[in-house]
Amino acid sequence: MTMPPDIRVLVIDDSAYNRQTITTMLSTVAGIRVVARAADGDEGLRRVFEHAPDIITLDLEMPRMDGFTFLRILMQRKPTPVIVVSSYARKENVFKALELGALDFIAKPAHGVSGELTGIEAELAGKVRLVTRLRVVALAERARAPSPVAPPPPIVISPAGPTLRIVVLGASTGGPPAVQRTLSALDARSGVCVLVAQHMPPAFTTTFAERLDRQSSFEVREARDGDALRPGLALIAPGGSHLEVDCPPGGLPRARVLPAGTADRWVPSLDRLLGSVASVAGRRAMAVVLTGMGDDGAQGVRSIKLAGGRVVVESADTAVMTGMPEAALATGLVDEVVPLHGMPAAITRFAAEER
Repeated sequence: MTMPPDIRVLVIDDSAYNRQTITTMLSTVAGIRVVARAADGDEGLRRVFEHAPDIITLDLEMPRMDGFTFLRILMQRKPTPVIVVSSYARKENVFKALELGALDFIAKPAHGVSGELTGIEAELAGKVRLVTRLRVVALAERARAPSPVAPPPPIVISPAGPTLRIVVLGASTGGPPAVQRTLSALDARSGVCVLVAQHMPPAFTTTFAERLDRQSSFEVREARDGDALRPGLALIAPGGSHLEVDCPPGGLPRARVLPAGTADRWVPSLDRLLGSVASVAGRRAMAVVLTGMGDDGAQGVRSIKLAGGRVVVESADTAVMTGMPEAALATGLVDEVVPLHGMPAAITRFAAEER
């Protein structure tokens, strides 16, 4: 049997210690080979054209040419998957990099670089391996930031609990820019409440919500246990926890933030969120499955359809990672397959339907 070729990695970091540590970590993993290293973005671009790496690890704060400038030029000239390695203290920078075309990110240990950098070894190797399933064309297209298609005029519906329409956006790898572009193109007056399950580590979802709040007409924030759901509100599941919904007798639907278990595969879990929304909103629930690896959401899609709700998945034409949309499609219960730029219109149509 012919073995697949090694995944070729370029490491870019202004710290010689970091470059050596990341190289050492990846060099011990079968099927991964570091082909070059660079100390800044300018040198990194030269190495890209010299070695044609399959994937790049990138520090953002560097002299001469920083990571943001590097990403802009890279995505224009030679789109290549990039994993950002950033500190917890620079969370806002991570989301800017993702919007510029980075595939994913890894947070450096909280106490700086030092010897603790080796703690990210397994996560780094796992994310480097994702390149074998990546659609680089979709990644490059998103980096060009096309203008979203304007949704139809909004239809305002009653804010009363029994008639509240709940839209759930679920995503993993490649998801933050997809969620941002979908939510920023929606009109908060459409009458829906939006809940987001984005696979993301703790400490990053608060910054993610704050960034979305500035870019959207919705009020966007990280979910708190007991938050009342209402039209025009978007809640982000906290990293490291699960978001669910319930409705006490005679009350309004509310958010429940629950701890994750050690055996949980996906956190936050789209399956758990969709299952709870199905039981509360029924036919007034909509599941939107965006880019991501794995099968999170497939079981939740079944719950939404059994309750009479609607299911839409992102088309393979625009999804950076097709695992989650394909798993949902495999259920045979998807109502519509939509490219990313068409999601706002699909959601607005759902808000306007008689249900």
